[in-house]
Amino acid sequence: MLGVTLGAVLLSGCARFDDRASSPFTTEPVWQDADQGTTTPKVPPSTAKRPDLPCVDPDPAVVVSCLDTTGGLVALPDGGSALVAERLTGRILKVVATDEGVPPEPVEVARLDVDPTGDGGLTALALSPTYGEDGLIYAYVTTPSDNRVVRISTSDAGGAPKPILTGIPKGPNGNRGGIDFHTVSRMLVLTGDAGNPSAAADSGSMAGKLLSVESPGPGANAAVVASGIGVAGGVCSDHKDSIWITDRTATEDRLQRIGPDGVAVKAWSWPDHPGVAGCAAASDGVAVALTNQKALALATADKNTHAVTAAPSLLSQDKYGRLDGATLGGDGNIWAATVNKTDGQPNQYDDRVVRIPPPSGGNGSGPD
Repeated sequence: MLGVTLGAVLLSGCARFDDRASSPFTTEPVWQDADQGTTTPKVPPSTAKRPDLPCVDPDPAVVVSCLDTTGGLVALPDGGSALVAERLTGRILKVVATDEGVPPEPVEVARLDVDPTGDGGLTALALSPTYGEDGLIYAYVTTPSDNRVVRISTSDAGGAPKPILTGIPKGPNGNRGGIDFHTVSRMLVLTGDAGNPSAAADSGSMAGKLLSVESPGPGANAAVVASGIGVAGGVCSDHKDSIWITDRTATEDRLQRIGPDGVAVKAWSWPDHPGVAGCAAASDGVAVALTNQKALALATADKNTHAVTAAPSLLSQDKYGRLDGATLGGDGNIWAATVNKTDGQPNQYDDRVVRIPPPSGGNGSGPD
């Protein structure tokens, strides 16, 4: 179990980001071309068994097949691999892409005890900005008592995860969250409303918020950046002047941008509820995984105003089923993870991590 005493968390007013802060992040790619306390219950494995090894999808864009339901995805610095979470089992796996031959089997990096009821479990991953030196991984998890962010050390095999931010409200749904780093010392945490929309508007609750955590270590404090979040989708930063968040509300699914002034502005909305999920940001836009619409939406932003004025284009629609996690791979592709085993119609290769190349241009489609 992740059981520890709940740390005190300070909720304060709107945070402002200093874009001049030093950052180890490399320049992000662009979408266009250069011209343009309770024992955690044990989680049974999925009823869909992994076939006899190796499990190889015939699609060369597939990195790995036959996973349990995924719950978070983050690219590793080497450019050809990623960490993917299994939401129900609490496993974190390293997966490696290959362009020929049989892909390597996923390697278990860590396993966390989680409460997967509702939409909870292990729902997001982020790397320390200095991962190459410290090997630290941050995870957003549901326990029997709360939602929380924990830190795992890959250099401390068998070591217990350290709680970083605890006491995030838990409910029958709305438990999933998101994590990303905006600078080397500032972590962003997106929390769901825990099935209680009024809590999202309550300044004294961590539910339904975008939080900023300075120097994230055990007992870290959190400042509220934005409120009114519904079911959390994802949070992603371009590590410059844009933070993007996605969420699902009763009336619409939303993509919002937060600039250096700390103000959240709705960049795009979908009244038909395509199921916005994880996101991946570049310097001129953001890719959003769509669970219900079974596609990757690519929203291009003006390089000066950052406004999204054209309907996001849809990539790989209906090709891989329901998408959830998204991350920018070092190979120039957008990596996405599927969630077909829980609510979709899985085939013999689900669930999977796939590589989706961004287009050099094209017309968008979708409601505004």
